[in-house]
Amino acid sequence: MASEPPPLLTMSGITKSFPGVRALDGVDLQVQAGEVHCLLGQNGAGKSTLIKVLAGAHQPDGGSITWQGETVQLSSPITAMRLGIATIYQELDLVEGLSVAENVFLGHEPTSGGFVVRTREARTAAAALLERLGHPEIDPAREVGDLSAAHQQIVSMARALSHDVRLIVMDEPSAALDPDEVDNLFRIVDGLTSDGVAVVYISHRLEEIRRIGDRVTVLKDGRAVAVGLPAAATPTRDIVAMMTGRDVEYVFPPRPAADAPPNTAEPVLTVEGLCREGEFEAVDLELRPGEIVGLAGLVGSGRSEILETVYGARRPTAGRVSVGGTPLRPGSVRAAVAAGIGLAPEERKAQALLLTESVTRNVSLSTLSRFARGGWLDRGAERAAARRATRELSLRPDNPDAAVRTLSGGNQQKAVLARWLLRGCRVLLLDEPTRGVDVGARAELYAVIRRLADEGLAVLLVSSEVPEVLGLADRVLVLREGRVVHEAAAQELDEHRVLDLVMEGSPTS
Repeated sequence: MASEPPPLLTMSGITKSFPGVRALDGVDLQVQAGEVHCLLGQNGAGKSTLIKVLAGAHQPDGGSITWQGETVQLSSPITAMRLGIATIYQELDLVEGLSVAENVFLGHEPTSGGFVVRTREARTAAAALLERLGHPEIDPAREVGDLSAAHQQIVSMARALSHDVRLIVMDEPSAALDPDEVDNLFRIVDGLTSDGVAVVYISHRLEEIRRIGDRVTVLKDGRAVAVGLPAAATPTRDIVAMMTGRDVEYVFPPRPAADAPPNTAEPVLTVEGLCREGEFEAVDLELRPGEIVGLAGLVGSGRSEILETVYGARRPTAGRVSVGGTPLRPGSVRAAVAAGIGLAPEERKAQALLLTESVTRNVSLSTLSRFARGGWLDRGAERAAARRATRELSLRPDNPDAAVRTLSGGNQQKAVLARWLLRGCRVLLLDEPTRGVDVGARAELYAVIRRLADEGLAVLLVSSEVPEVLGLADRVLVLREGRVVHEAAAQELDEHRVLDLVMEGSPTS
């Protein structure tokens, strides 16, 4: 029997400390050529630090790295790239204002005499890479900022492949993709590995690990608690237990009992005939206090656009939104917030948080006037109020002065929820509330959302993950191409039924 070939990459005993934090504590990782090696762990487990060491962005304090059998020092990202190691981060590092081709060859542009960029050659080569990735429709001359999130990710992959790459690190590559785009991503990964390229794949979606992974390494608290487990043969329960240190699954908090009296309260939110040309049309829904209603559908079905229109961030072309029976001024966020509507948007870092500001300032952002005293801000009162709100949601660490950028994804989301809790909103709009959130923190967020609903808050939820919508919502509206095609109690639906409705799109009476 032939012996297994030596690893393409071996990281042994990697340590890395930051002031007050030991981020990596003797981590081992081995990756074979042509395999998909999944790197798992909760937020804060050390995944990001480890891949930054691999990318040359961080220098380890201890340990060794072997590449193709030789010990190497990854002193910079350029060094890593020259060896054939490329990293595609979750927050893409494309340069808006430059074209697709300029981004693909950024830093190693084809030139004449070392000065004049051969633009036509760059575009031709970029087109060939995009075709290899299954997206010949992306124009190399187009400005990258005009592309969708999915197409921007393809451009980042093309940039990696523009080098002689042997290993690609993909950090949450499916986070912004719909199911069809995820399938295309997996097709691309299969093509890479069949060419001998290794992929280190990071995802919070454990079902993806089953589909695409060969082996799994699990990190917890900066240590590798499992190295190179077979992805297909390791039970999900075991993986989750290793990640969290306890036996946790995707468990949703219980809904009101089936024999509980029906919710007959007057609707707090009423949407009538809401339309926005080219995005969605004729949306009707009612939302009562204590109720969670989910919107299910593919990316592009109008889910997020409906939430943003209800919130006033988009102006409808027809229809109206009422809170407590009072119509809101269309296209006015100020009117929506004043009426008691809060939004936790899909891109919380870009759209909801001031990353360099403290937890206190992020939580108090919508209620600052409450803490004004004679033209001055009462910072003590602001801090105390924010701390009460964050403690109610068990935000960690319990430090109102911490910069919000230092928090994990789950705790950043809690900071956004605490803002609206402090505001005393009546309707909470949640767009992809657990995107980029690990398994244990998901369970906490589910419990928080259900508790807020049980206390009388009305919640309108959007998620790309159908099990999340079905597990958390009381009622579900299924969308296809901007139209509601079905409405039912969540208990009356399953994932297959929802996907059938999404693909068929035929209205159901």
